[in-house]
Amino acid sequence: MVHSSIHFIRNSAISIGATRRRPPTSPLPHSGRRPHPFQNLPPHNPPPTFCPFQYRRILAVDPPIRGPTTTRRRRIFLPPLQAKPHLNQTPLSHPLPSGPHLSRPHMPASAEMRIFPFPFVSLALYKKKNPSSCVSRLITSQSKPSPSSSSSSRRRRFDLDPIRSDPREEEGGEEQAMATKRSVGTLGEADLRGKKVFVRADLNVPLDDAQKITDDTRIRASVPTVKFLLEKGAKVILASHLGRPKGVTPKYSLKPLVPRLSELLGVDVVMANDCIGEEVEKLAAALPEGGVLLLENVRFYKEEEKNDPEFAKKLASVADLYVNDAFGTAHRAHASTEGVTKFLKPAVAGFLMQKELDYLVGAVANPKKPFAAIVGGSKVSTKIGVIESLLAKVDVLILGGGMIFTFYKAQGYAVGKSLVEEDKLELATSLIEKAKAKGVSLLLPTDVVVADKFAADAESKTVAASAIPDGWMGLDVGPDAIKTFSEALDTCNTIIWNGPMGVFEFEKFAAGTDAIAKKLADLTTTKGATTIIGGGDSVAAVEKAGLADKMSHISTGGGASLELLEGKTLPGVLALDEA
Repeated sequence: MVHSSIHFIRNSAISIGATRRRPPTSPLPHSGRRPHPFQNLPPHNPPPTFCPFQYRRILAVDPPIRGPTTTRRRRIFLPPLQAKPHLNQTPLSHPLPSGPHLSRPHMPASAEMRIFPFPFVSLALYKKKNPSSCVSRLITSQSKPSPSSSSSSRRRRFDLDPIRSDPREEEGGEEQAMATKRSVGTLGEADLRGKKVFVRADLNVPLDDAQKITDDTRIRASVPTVKFLLEKGAKVILASHLGRPKGVTPKYSLKPLVPRLSELLGVDVVMANDCIGEEVEKLAAALPEGGVLLLENVRFYKEEEKNDPEFAKKLASVADLYVNDAFGTAHRAHASTEGVTKFLKPAVAGFLMQKELDYLVGAVANPKKPFAAIVGGSKVSTKIGVIESLLAKVDVLILGGGMIFTFYKAQGYAVGKSLVEEDKLELATSLIEKAKAKGVSLLLPTDVVVADKFAADAESKTVAASAIPDGWMGLDVGPDAIKTFSEALDTCNTIIWNGPMGVFEFEKFAAGTDAIAKKLADLTTTKGATTIIGGGDSVAAVEKAGLADKMSHISTGGGASLELLEGKTLPGVLALDEA
């Protein structure tokens, strides 16, 4: 049995080689005969996942690839290995023949490494299956490849050492790449005068049944960038979406926005009946310096959301450069947010986009401590990424909204008819444990306001968090919780808020949300704290309370803010030029 296993391994290992010549070996550490490469090798079935010669041992970070292995077998030349008894390495399911684990001398000690699971698979297949983190990206040493691994005309060799790594893969690299984008403010009059500038704005404002604007916040937010361009003599071609139309839908037309845009910009805005085509080309060509052309809803074309290259090219064909000021759609790789950057240069961030990145990336990545986060909303599932990301950065984490009842039930509390995600109970427990492990002060409300039904006129009362009666549901945090949260926030210098504390749409259950809004406004004006309202319902709550102008920053992005707080990258931002 031992003999047959060894014979199998020897034949398999030899079959990997593409040539008979063996690479030079390092001197023996002792005098005498060189031991046979398979000496004292125990039987294995399947054979052990190592190659018997020094230069054949392959290390990888990623999980094993799935699927068939390739029949193309190549000899892979790596730097000589050294014995390293204390390598941070996943235990092997079988011993190495020489005993101690081996490591390459320039391998980062912090890397979580495993033995590459398939010694007979080619790197080409592994790289194809794992394009983002293939074996060739593992070694990032500054040392030069050994001369012995130089290319040969007779055979092809894979050079694994070294390659330039993507800075976004290093710690904090993604945040740095998101924050350091070129701003429209870097463009001078010489860059802009007489140029047609394609400005992607977020003009997705609510309209009533009479097609009247009910909230023009997003229109006003886009004005500084457009005015800057007009003052520099540019010709502005403005593009946006409105709603989620399925094809050309009159109620989602941007025409109702023209009067308000003209009023805010102080110029007569010209409206096109389409966003691409001959009419748009003629209107763009006739546009004077300091003029504004508003294109029709880009989502009238399905190619917009599909990021169709031809559609993006048509959008870009009428302009000379590109400005993205639509932070609210930056998390989507659409034709007007990502595709057009391939055809228009420079591609820069507008003032609103830059401000969003400065706060949601810059201030959150490098906050003035202590740093607190307030996370509310109805469901844990929608905020998992945000909570996990913030746990690595904050000193205080305050939870409110409907999600708290999932945490209560996970701790064994009765929750009555309150909203609970049964499949997230274990997750809630694990998040509490993570907070403890990281030394984060995680605060849940000690009391709640409960109601006998979900309605504005429901009967309500305040009870302890552990004493919610049967048949009642929690709809807001209680006064004791508000006091505890307020005291915790007093010591903080940076605070980010995402999600309301209760059902603030009902006046009876808006006390918790209003109290948080007033507290943040007070800390901003009296203490100089940095307060960031991270999009979604929390923005609506602050605006309802009339305190929006007292916050450091009100984000205009719902989903984009959430994804940025989760630590995700935004395609619309990554597509812009580096600063």
